Amino acid sequence: MNLRILLLAAAIAWGTVGTRGDAATVAQPARAGAPADTATFAGGCFWCMEAAFEALPGVFSVTSGFSGGPEKNPTYNQVSAGLTGHRESIQVVYDPKKITYAKLLDVYWHNIDPTQDDGQFCDRGKQYRSAIFFRGATQRRSAEASKRAIETSKRLKRPIVTPILPFTAFWPAEEYHQDYYKKNPEHYHAYRTGCGRDRRLLEVWGAEAPVHL
Repeated sequence: MNLRILLLAAAIAWGTVGTRGDAATVAQPARAGAPADTATFAGGCFWCMEAAFEALPGVFSVTSGFSGGPEKNPTYNQVSAGLTGHRESIQVVYDPKKITYAKLLDVYWHNIDPTQDDGQFCDRGKQYRSAIFFRGATQRRSAEASKRAIETSKRLKRPIVTPILPFTAFWPAEEYHQDYYKKNPEHYHAYRTGCGRDRRLLEVWGAEAPVHL
């Protein structure tokens, strides 16, 4: 069984999370009067991807959810079972005057294994595969340029398999998944360690690997 499903079952049994949130949960709005843009990334476990982006200056909110498939209002159980065509994703709302899309892309690449084509880290299946979902031509050009820069640098030992795809829709996950790393830190760190995420990031990126406490 998936390591996160086991941890979620334990958390539910211990009463530290609810069982089913509102699938219409939305990201926190940008501050009044501030400009905002949105980026969507799939990088395997959305708990871990939230943690990578939320502390960045200029980021208003990060929401865990699902993107890339045709299913409307999917549940976590449906997506994790591979029944929807969706990938676990995050939606990042940010101030483009304080942080650029290019910077978000740089953070994204360094928090995934872009050479893994069957999922991310210990999570295997189409629902855990990485992807950049672009909104408009500008995001697409930036994403393609960032990917090309990594390929040109030859810092990776294997080809990048992360696709750059047009954004279609984003469906927020249940409320208990939002900020899971803050609500259930012990379970989160047990999953992150058990899945070998940081160990693999170090293997892939070396000194450029992010540090997660």
